[in-house]
Amino acid sequence: MTNKVFDTRRKFVRVNELRKDGFVEFDFAIGEPELFVELIMPSAAFDEFCATNKVTFLDENRRLSVSGEEASDWDWRLHNATHQRFK
Repeated sequence: MTNKVFDTRRKFVRVNELRKDGFVEFDFAIGEPELFVELIMPSAAFDEFCATNKVTFLDENRRLSVSGEEASDWDWRLHNATHQRFK
C-alpha cells in the first residue's frame, strides 16, 4: 500500500463555463483534483487568482464522478442548477 501525501502546494482549476457576462465558472482544488469547490469570478479576477495560486489547469475530459466511476444521479453539481430544470 502506498501512502499518498496530501500536498497543499498543488492547486488545480477546471473551467466549467466562460459566461457571456464576463464571469468564469470553475472548480478549484487543493491537494487532490477530486476534492473541489465551485467558484465564479469576473474574468480579470480569475486570471489573477490562477496566477497567484500557480494552478494546474485540468482538461474537462479529466472530470471524475464523485465515486470515480461513470456519472450517476448523485453526481450533481451546483453548476447544473443554472442549466437544468428540476421536477
